[in-house]
Amino acid sequence: MFKGILIEKDEAGYRASVKDIDEGQLPEGEVTVRVSHSTLNYKDGLAITGKGPVVRRFPMVPGIDLVGTVESSTSPDCKPGDRVILNGWGVGEGHWGGLAQKARLKGDWLVPLPEQFSPQQAMAIGTAGYTAMLCVLALERHGVTPAQGEIVVTGAAGGVGSVATAVLAKLGYTVVAVSGRAEETDYLKRLGASEVLSRAQFATPGKPLGKERWAGAVDVVGSHTLVNVCATTKYRGVVTACGLACGMDFPATVAPFILRGVTLVGIDSVMCPRAERLEAWRRLGADLDISKLEMISTEISLGEAIPTASKLINGEIRGRVIVDVNR
Repeated sequence: MFKGILIEKDEAGYRASVKDIDEGQLPEGEVTVRVSHSTLNYKDGLAITGKGPVVRRFPMVPGIDLVGTVESSTSPDCKPGDRVILNGWGVGEGHWGGLAQKARLKGDWLVPLPEQFSPQQAMAIGTAGYTAMLCVLALERHGVTPAQGEIVVTGAAGGVGSVATAVLAKLGYTVVAVSGRAEETDYLKRLGASEVLSRAQFATPGKPLGKERWAGAVDVVGSHTLVNVCATTKYRGVVTACGLACGMDFPATVAPFILRGVTLVGIDSVMCPRAERLEAWRRLGADLDISKLEMISTEISLGEAIPTASKLINGEIRGRVIVDVNR
């Protein structure tokens, strides 16, 4: 038996609770992992609270991230004793995830824990930080350099935004952070933001084209915010879109794309190929100031994850939440 959060849906309704789970209930997979830590991401918050149609089968263990030690394996990709990370691949949605003391997974879903990170540090980064790095890699791939101007990061006080701000600042970019929480201004400046703007400036309908400002962008918000970022991006600037915290709608015109040559790049962290995952984690090891991780993250117990999920969905959580599944 092991402990985990189990989401159930039946005639009694939709609910999440910490339960003792029999190992025989684990799904099929090549690798059994003894989990040390997981995280709470926006998607996990939606799953645990039931406020979004994230979970596709029941019962479900949520948790799109985990770090732990391989207990048994029939996969050529890892062996017992290996320390591994998992991000995405639909775990916590269609396959049992990381908010439990054990997980059974496909071998090619796992990547080695980089030597420079402790398990807690890896989860302070987690899917959010790895997604942030995929955005940075996309900006680089499309030729955006620090000399070209400011990079705007929306939802900057959240998990993706916090890591994106820290990484971009370390790489020499001028980062302008956008947040709906004025009290996080000092936090964002300590991460490396040169300026902090209010979300209110972006959250309502604007003009098809605004004054050019941004050389690039990392957007986790979607909806009008993403539209307004695109409308104010410089000629041939690049906008990376990786979230929908304020909505999945995109009420835009084609003006920024056909009149200014703006590029909108979609960032998918869930099914991202293994080679790109390995590169993202390698770059995180090189380009993220590890000392910032403590500032970005807080650690909670497995039992605290359920009430914290509601706070996360309500926008009350700064940065990253690490879950120690063994306490």
